[in-house]
Amino acid sequence: MAIHDGAPAPAIELQTDAGETFRLADLKGKNVVVYFYPKADTPGCTTEACDFRDHVTKFEKADTVIVGVSPDATKAQAKFKTKYGLPFTLLADVDHAAADAFGVWVEKSMYGKKYMGVERSTFLIDKSGKVAKAFHKVKVAGHAEQVLEALQSL
Repeated sequence: MAIHDGAPAPAIELQTDAGETFRLADLKGKNVVVYFYPKADTPGCTTEACDFRDHVTKFEKADTVIVGVSPDATKAQAKFKTKYGLPFTLLADVDHAAADAFGVWVEKSMYGKKYMGVERSTFLIDKSGKVAKAFHKVKVAGHAEQVLEALQSL
């Protein structure tokens, strides 16, 4: 079941692109953008990551931390981060526990074949740890600006 506006953010603990332990609860007191993407270094995911990268200063000015999450392994996340100069943490959700917790590990279909995967989604979490705005089935173009706009209302 997908997480929606007003829900408490799930307590997730994952490995970062640097191999360190990340706990979402450790960011309480800051706004947090948690964006889920299907696969590192693919066209849509790269565009989305670079869009957040290009707006990172605006997010930082709003006391907001950005983290990206995908089922890729730590090594793949690190390579993706370095290749595109991403100034925020990428999290390896290899067992899709975080995607499950946020309700974005879903059945998908491509060319008639059904499979499980990440539904591109973003969650804006406020300083108290509640989901201020959930974006489901995200369209990549202009998405970082949509999140910034939602951030203005916090």
